Amino acid sequence: MNLGSLFEFAVSRYPLSTAIVEEDTRYSYQEMDQMTNRLAFGLQHLGVEQGDRVITLIKNRKEMVALYWAIQKIGAVFTPINYRLSADEVKYCVQNAEAKMVVYEQVSEEAVMKATEQNKPLLMSIHDDSKADTTYQKVISQKNENFKKPVISEKDYCLMLYTSGTTGKPKGVPRTHKNEYGAAIAHIIQNKYEQKESTLGIMPLYHTMGMRSLLSMAFLNGKLAMIPDFEPKKVLEVVEKEKISSVYLVPTIIHDVLHHPEYEKYDLTSLRKLGYAGAAMTQALTEECFKKLSPEVFVNHYGSTEVYTFSICDYLDKKPGCAGKAGFHQNLRLVIPDPDGNAAPDDIVEKGEPGEIIVDTRSIEAFQGYWRREDATKKSLRDGWYFTGDMGIVDSDGDLYVVGRVDDMIISGGENIHPLEVEDILSAHPHVSEAAVVGLQDDRWGEKVVAFIVANNASVTAETLDNYCKDNAALSNFKRPRDYVFLSEIPKSAVGKVLRAKLKNGEYKKAEDSEEGVM
Repeated sequence: MNLGSLFEFAVSRYPLSTAIVEEDTRYSYQEMDQMTNRLAFGLQHLGVEQGDRVITLIKNRKEMVALYWAIQKIGAVFTPINYRLSADEVKYCVQNAEAKMVVYEQVSEEAVMKATEQNKPLLMSIHDDSKADTTYQKVISQKNENFKKPVISEKDYCLMLYTSGTTGKPKGVPRTHKNEYGAAIAHIIQNKYEQKESTLGIMPLYHTMGMRSLLSMAFLNGKLAMIPDFEPKKVLEVVEKEKISSVYLVPTIIHDVLHHPEYEKYDLTSLRKLGYAGAAMTQALTEECFKKLSPEVFVNHYGSTEVYTFSICDYLDKKPGCAGKAGFHQNLRLVIPDPDGNAAPDDIVEKGEPGEIIVDTRSIEAFQGYWRREDATKKSLRDGWYFTGDMGIVDSDGDLYVVGRVDDMIISGGENIHPLEVEDILSAHPHVSEAAVVGLQDDRWGEKVVAFIVANNASVTAETLDNYCKDNAALSNFKRPRDYVFLSEIPKSAVGKVLRAKLKNGEYKKAEDSEEGVM
C-alpha cells in the first residue's frame, strides 16, 4: 500500500466529487488524477526517478497539491520547504537533501537562484521564468499520462519535512508511506471526520499540519479549499461560500478570524469540527471558540513533525488548554528533564510533578531518524522513545498539560516557573491581546520573569497588569512578572509558535509610545 494508490482508490470511488478549490477554479477527483498523471510523466521525462528528493518553495496553491500527488505516483520524495527562507537556508536544504529538482514561484525565485548557483539541480518554475529548465505549465499542458509505475513499498520514503528550529540548522524528517498513512488515519479518527468532509488548505504544506489536511481529505473524498495568502476576511469568505465543515489551524489564525471586525456578517454554521495544534491556546480563546462557533467537535492535538500524534483532548469545555491522553497510535510518559539529553526512559517523575514528555516510537506515525543528522537522532531517539523537549504535567485524572519547552523553563530564586501558566493568566485580561513570557538573566534572582504584551487598549500599564496578577489566586506571587514590555507584535514562526529566543535577544519592535514597566 502506498499513498499514490490510495489517491487512485479515492478517484475510483467518487470521480466527480470536488477535490480542490482555489478562488473560482475547481477540480474533481477525476480531473486531479488526469492532471497528476501528466505531471508524473513529465517529471519522469525530466529525469526525476524513484527516491529522488523534489524540493518545493510554493505557497498553498493547487499546483502544490498536484505536484504532491504526482511525486507520490512516481515514488519520489516530496520535500517542501518554507518559501520565505533566505538564500543560505535554501542552499542548506537543497544540499542536505541532495535535491534532484527544485520547484519555485515568484516569491521564492530570488532565494532559489542565489542558492543554486553551484551544483544546480533541475529547476521548475510555477510562473514563466526563462531561468528555469522548464515551467509547470509546459509540463502540465502535454497530453501523455502514461508514466512508468514503480513498485513502491510502504517502507519507502514519500515525504521529507524540515523542522523550523529556532536555533541551529533545520533538520530533515524523512517519513515513509506507512508513517503518512498512519498519521492520516489517526487524524481522521481523532478529529471525527466523515466521508466528503471539507476543510481549508491554509496551513502550509511544508508543515505537518498542512499535510494532515491534504491527506485526510483525499482519503475521505473530501474538499480542500486552498488559501495561498492568509487574511482573516478571506477565511471567513471561503468558509461561508464553500460551506466548510472542519478546520485544523494554529490558535493565531483562529484568534485573528474570531476578532475580525466583520466576523458577525458571515454565516459559519457549516463549520462543525474545530481542531488546533502547533501552539498553546489560552483559556480565554478556548471559551470564545465555544461561544462563537459552538463546535460539535473541538480538539486540541499535541504532536510534532517527527511523530505526528502525542496526545488528544476533545473535552476542552471541561479542561481548556488540556492536551488530554495519548493518541490513537501512541503511548507517552514524563521523565526527569535534562536539557543535555542524558535522561533515560525509565527516569519517570511522580504524578503531579513536571517532566519532559517522551513518546513511544513503535507508533506507526513515528519517524526513524533525522536525515543525515546522526547527532540529532542520537539525542532525540533513545531506547525506543522520542524525547520531545517539551515539559508537561499529568493531573490526577491522567490528563496531560504541556507547560513549555525544557529549555524555556524559568528558574527564578530556585523556583521552577513555566511560561505558559503565566501567559494564560495575562491573556485573560480584557486589555491584553497576546502575552509571551520568558526568563531574562538577573543578578539577584538568577532569572526574572519578563512579560511581553500586545495590548488592545492604550490605557493598560505595567502597574495595571501587576495588580491583576497579584489579585489572581491561580498565580503564585513568585511567578509574577517583574518586568513588562509592550510590543506591537509578538515574534512568531510561520505556524504561529512564539519565538522566545528573539524576545530574549531583544529582536522585537516595541509598541509606539510605550515604556517598559519594572515591578
